[in-house]
Amino acid sequence: MNETTERVFESYDIQKLLTLLPHRYPFLLVDRIVEARADEYGVGVKNVTVNEPHFQGHFPGRPVMPGVLLIEAMAQTAGALCVASQQETGAPSVVYLMTIDKAKFRKPVVPGDQVRFHMTRTAKRRNMWWFRGEARVDGALVCEAEVSAMLVRE
Repeated sequence: MNETTERVFESYDIQKLLTLLPHRYPFLLVDRIVEARADEYGVGVKNVTVNEPHFQGHFPGRPVMPGVLLIEAMAQTAGALCVASQQETGAPSVVYLMTIDKAKFRKPVVPGDQVRFHMTRTAKRRNMWWFRGEARVDGALVCEAEVSAMLVRE
């Protein structure tokens, strides 16, 4: 493979994400994947809007996106990369989150922010993947974690 081929990235719009992930509103937390290099690396995008249901209670008058949803969006980004990389092998797969490690929340995410989830595969064994993720708003680190997932054919 030459260097030019190795640097080519794919992107997945919302229609493609709906074929890769079983999640639907209000729990589909990734609007697009703007960079995908197989299951090695990807960048998911979430446009945070005030009309999302969790902002009614988290927190009234001072909306902050829950940290667990940032982690879930990281996992969804990684899961979409895994499923897309396996599509040629047969039936669609379901991705199950297995672990969350080293999660850190640096800054609050609020309506109007665009969060970019940078996910890098750190290991892969059979039907299991491990990723390190960083969530960034305007380039600033807001959250980081390591997640692992398992693909199951159903």
